[in-house]
Amino acid sequence: MTVEQFNHKLLGLQQKMYSYALSLTTNEEDAHDLVQETNIRALSSREKFIMNTNFSAWMHTIMRNSFINNYRRKYKMRQAPMLVDEVNMLSNNYYTNDTPDTIHYTNEIYAKMDKLDNDFKEPLTMHMEGYKYKEIADELNMPIGTVKSRIFFGRKKLQVLIN
Repeated sequence: MTVEQFNHKLLGLQQKMYSYALSLTTNEEDAHDLVQETNIRALSSREKFIMNTNFSAWMHTIMRNSFINNYRRKYKMRQAPMLVDEVNMLSNNYYTNDTPDTIHYTNEIYAKMDKLDNDFKEPLTMHMEGYKYKEIADELNMPIGTVKSRIFFGRKKLQVLIN
């Protein structure tokens, strides 16, 4: 199939693809985004299309797989505990929405961090201040795996203290 034939078939399916995307996403903007992503994936995988097969089915499969991948990605993002968001906010030097609530919660988190063992508190504090794992490992003279482990378990312990 030539590039021109492929593009002609692709353009001919746009309305059908939009209807299918709308049935998957139930949102017009998301449906437009899904159609656009599907078109990009189809164009970049044009050489994988097998002649004399159902082009529409191939496109629908690409769209369905894109939708599933996006859904899984969004689901994983929602599963991140709130503490991670709070830690990210604290480590962001450019964060400017210092409302009384955020100041209070920040102070509360730091007060709870003071109750952590120094083995966990020091790496976690440095991480929240923006240091990279390698920098923390060099500063504290410990292996990078230990730093990652202590930050992970420090977050878990902090989460228990906050709740």
